[in-house]
Amino acid sequence: MHTLLPLLLLLATISTAATIPGKPPPALEHRTPAPAPAAAKKQTGGRKADEEHQTKYFHEAGGSLELGHYDARYFRGEVPYEAHVPALRHLIRSWLATARELDVETWLAHGTLLGWWWNGRVMPWDYDLDVQMPTATLTYLGRHFNRTLHDFWFLDEDGVSGPGSGTGAGSLNTISTRSSAERRAEAEVGASYVNKTYLLDVNPHHTDVGRGNGQNVIDARWIDVSNGLFIDITGLAERDAATQPGVWSCKNAHRYRTTDLYPVRRTEFEGVPAGIPYAFDKILTDEYGPKSLVSTEWAGHRWVPELKEWIKNTKEPDEEAGLNKQQDSKAVVVVVEKTVMKGGSKK
Repeated sequence: MHTLLPLLLLLATISTAATIPGKPPPALEHRTPAPAPAAAKKQTGGRKADEEHQTKYFHEAGGSLELGHYDARYFRGEVPYEAHVPALRHLIRSWLATARELDVETWLAHGTLLGWWWNGRVMPWDYDLDVQMPTATLTYLGRHFNRTLHDFWFLDEDGVSGPGSGTGAGSLNTISTRSSAERRAEAEVGASYVNKTYLLDVNPHHTDVGRGNGQNVIDARWIDVSNGLFIDITGLAERDAATQPGVWSCKNAHRYRTTDLYPVRRTEFEGVPAGIPYAFDKILTDEYGPKSLVSTEWAGHRWVPELKEWIKNTKEPDEEAGLNKQQDSKAVVVVVEKTVMKGGSKK
């Protein structure tokens, strides 16, 4: 009896310790403090039925075209026009740098790919950016890096600032590789650096085969936590390999042959290495029509061949074109450095 009692007490202690809530596992310790979207119901045997009744994972700031391109958790007001393109530019630079660091395959898609075709830059009327990757790659990111925060240092060169810009000290033209000591020394002579943080958020429904009720067609997002702007990330897969082998698609009915996508071409976008699908011209004309590659007026902007730039229409176009030509003459050298990744662990 005396021997049995200590043994029972020991078992009770072990059982109690196993059920007491403790610290979260290391992969969760540094999640963003803002509330995450409501967790989606776990898919089980009735997968197709579940897809028809699933709740929306990502939530936007509003129902308008503009507000529909901000994550509601991080929205602090609309980013003004003059700061919008710089903010998107650094979204895509940081995403491409992170994908390269993690050695995962991704390529430009939709309007972002069209921007690459014209001049290798973000279209000034775009509200967000789009990239694609294989669903299997997206699953890997979800398993090892979901809801991780990624920090970058940006060198402020343009001096564009304003409500909702999210930069704190202006728009950012270079991602810095300089050491902390070098940054401090440059700060003394007027150079300005800003730290920016991005969240990789993978939708738990990203592995769903079908569209379901249409609430979760976006598989993941790369989000600027200072203002809510994001990159839509969609996974491509052979969703009906038995009857349509070699046909890749997303949940939003965009379909591609394997030879449309592969081999992925290596190029540059916004000054950093990027990937584009092999048959980019076919993909663009299929999606937007042949005029998308030749029309020089769109969304209140005009294409200026001499500048290789889309310029916003104003009452004084010559004056604005001269200003942009002066800005375009500056050499742009972009080097990317990841400073911190918080949360998640590569296994």
